[in-house]
Amino acid sequence: MRFVPAPADTGIVFRRVDLDNFEIEAHVRNVARVSYATSLMKQGVLLSTTEHVLAALYSCGVDNVYVEIDALELPILDGSAKPFIDLLARAGIRRLRRPRRYIRVVKPLEFADGDRRIGIYPSDEFLVHCFVEYNHPSVGRQEVEMVVDRESFSREIAPARTFGFIKDFAGLQAMGLIRGGSIENAIVLDDRGIVNGPLRFPDEFGRHKALDLIGDLALVGRPLQARIEAHKAGHALHTQLVTRLLADRSLWTETTEARPSSPSAIASPLAAPALT
Repeated sequence: MRFVPAPADTGIVFRRVDLDNFEIEAHVRNVARVSYATSLMKQGVLLSTTEHVLAALYSCGVDNVYVEIDALELPILDGSAKPFIDLLARAGIRRLRRPRRYIRVVKPLEFADGDRRIGIYPSDEFLVHCFVEYNHPSVGRQEVEMVVDRESFSREIAPARTFGFIKDFAGLQAMGLIRGGSIENAIVLDDRGIVNGPLRFPDEFGRHKALDLIGDLALVGRPLQARIEAHKAGHALHTQLVTRLLADRSLWTETTEARPSSPSAIASPLAAPALT
C-alpha cells in the first residue's frame, strides 16, 4: 500500500493497482457492506476494511490523496491506525493553495435501532462521544469523548487495536474478512478474558470503536464541524448517519471558515511512502 500525493479537489481515492489503477472514491455512495468492517465497491470492484486508513487520513487533515493498494483488503498491520499515522509523519503533509471546504452541521440529526443510537449536532469543533457495552468481564461499559485533531487522535486513539472473539473468527474468514488476522494484530477474547494481553489502554475497546467511527465519518468527503454521539453503534449506523446527513441539505452548510482546532488549508501527502 502507498500514499501518493493528489491535487486539490481530488479527495481520498483508493486505487487498485492490481486492476489497472481502478479508482474507488472514499465516499458513502460507494459503501458496499458494513458488517464487521466498512467495505467499498464500485462497478463490482471491492475494497474491504477501509476504516483504519480513513480515520488516520481524516484526523491528520489529509483531504487529497491516492491510496494505492494491490489487494481487496487494506492491510491490518497491528490492528490499529498507528502504522498509518507513522507513515504520514514520515512522508510529511503539504498544504495546497486552496481553502478547505467544511461541512458545518446546523441542525441535529439522530435516530436509533433498538438500544443502538447515533446523532450528529452543531459544534464549532469536530468532537466524538462513543459509548460501548459488551457483556464480557474484560470489556463491560466504556466511554470515550474528545475533540479530534491530529495530535489528539495520534496520541489517544490511533494506537487502539481492533478486537474480536475467538468464536466469531471462522465465520469472518468464511466471509473473506480478517485474512491477515492473528493474535499479533488484534485483541483476542475468549469467554473468560483476554487471550493476548496486555492492553495499550484500560479502555482500548472503547477507543478503537471511536477510531472506527471517525473512519466511517470520513465518508462524508469533507471535514466536519459537528459533535457526534454514538451509543453502542457500529459501522451500519455510522454509514447510515452519513447517508442521511448528506441527503438532507437543511441539516448542514458548506463553509471555508476554519474553526478553532481545524486547519485552514487543504492538504496532501508530501511524499509517496509505502507499506509492503
